[in-house]
Amino acid sequence: MSATGKKVTRKEAKKAKAKENYDKTILSMGGVVDNLPEVEGNQEEHGGIGSGADLGAHFTVSQTSKTATQLTQMENSMDIKLENFDIAAQGKLLFDKANLTIVYGRRYGLVGPNGMGKTTLLKHIGNRRLAIPSHIDLLYCEQEIQVDSTSAIDTVVRSDKKRLALFEEEAKLMNEIEEGKTEAADRLKEVSEELRDIGADSAEPKARRILAGLGFSKQMQEKPCTDFSGGWRMRISLARALFLEPTLLMLDEPTNHLDLNAVIWLDNYLQTWKKTLLIVSHDQGFLDSVCTDIIHLDNQKLHTYRGNYTLFKKQYAQDMQVHEKNFDQQQKQLKAMKKEGKSAKQAEEQLKQQMANRAKKGGKKNAAKVMDDEDAPSQELLQRRKEYSVKFQFPETDKLNPPVLGLYGVTFGYGNDILFKNIDFGVDMDSRIAIVGPNGVGKSTLLKLLIGKIEPFYASLQIILQQRELLCL
Repeated sequence: MSATGKKVTRKEAKKAKAKENYDKTILSMGGVVDNLPEVEGNQEEHGGIGSGADLGAHFTVSQTSKTATQLTQMENSMDIKLENFDIAAQGKLLFDKANLTIVYGRRYGLVGPNGMGKTTLLKHIGNRRLAIPSHIDLLYCEQEIQVDSTSAIDTVVRSDKKRLALFEEEAKLMNEIEEGKTEAADRLKEVSEELRDIGADSAEPKARRILAGLGFSKQMQEKPCTDFSGGWRMRISLARALFLEPTLLMLDEPTNHLDLNAVIWLDNYLQTWKKTLLIVSHDQGFLDSVCTDIIHLDNQKLHTYRGNYTLFKKQYAQDMQVHEKNFDQQQKQLKAMKKEGKSAKQAEEQLKQQMANRAKKGGKKNAAKVMDDEDAPSQELLQRRKEYSVKFQFPETDKLNPPVLGLYGVTFGYGNDILFKNIDFGVDMDSRIAIVGPNGVGKSTLLKLLIGKIEPFYASLQIILQQRELLCL
């Protein structure tokens, strides 16, 4: 029986149990499970970066509610349809009445200028700050994980809490049967079937294949997570996400901390992904190989293009040509109306009315045609498009005596693996330094040492700030 007294079918109970187990899995991985109530009325939530608690301090979210019929349709579908949602970051509107449809089994690449909200969107979906059907399990793969002394292989395998819980229940039921409690036999049969359905016996081999593909040798798979550098820990996080196989997996720059061999393996692995993917990446080759669709974030809206990144670029260039042509034509119409004696406001209103009439006629002709919500005819006047660009301005500072920052005789490592031994390193005001090297050798660790986030084993660590701030991005 459900909480409302309604009789629940075995299929519904199994679905609810699976959702409950998956929520426990996400919580155990440091994620947030926050199911929005499916109610009528405008849903407003606060949310944002990292976790559900952090989201509220930085972001405001609103989304148009769904009708009872729409909610029923959502319950029977693995697709996700987000309509008319807004996301604002500290007063800046990132998404304005945006729409997004994610079809089950498609692999989407989310592209757009930096700083416009791609990662924010993934985190809001991952934290269920937008109305996602509760039966759809989803996972946003963070780029860092909290680690302990558990080995890499055990960290991945134990992330499947449902499998562990079923094994524990199976052992308990078998003990009960040995004690003569025959009523446990039916439940034991169900548990055995569930374990078989999820491929429980092949879990460890599967986890080892994933770790090996991401560059972990057999010896590395047995090492404690605390012995790995930041780059390798991020690979463990990615391995866990791939191992769990949620209905919707969201990856944010998954190739950032991978070497070439690992990127090639991940590329091939994701090409055969049977469920839904949503990926943010700046690797165009990766997007071309993996993605079946591209979602473009542009002017606070989301536009979906069928095909990979190369096809998207061609289609987008054509769309921009059409936009410029229509804009120029619209300006000529406004200019002609003004010559007839109309004011600028009157000319704009008349042109909007003409556009509305054409859209109405077109709607009747194309009633059976399915159209992307973002690409539906608009009665708003076109605006000349502006290329998005980022400009950095650095204030003038007084000259500081060198070195501004330095490490002297520093030794550091994780566990028994020494990354640095007696290194000397200095930074002057006019230094522009690139740190290069294979993954896992300690590039990020070196930055953490420089800003004092971690302490060396022994060293003479000299940091000269002279009333200046040290910024690490």
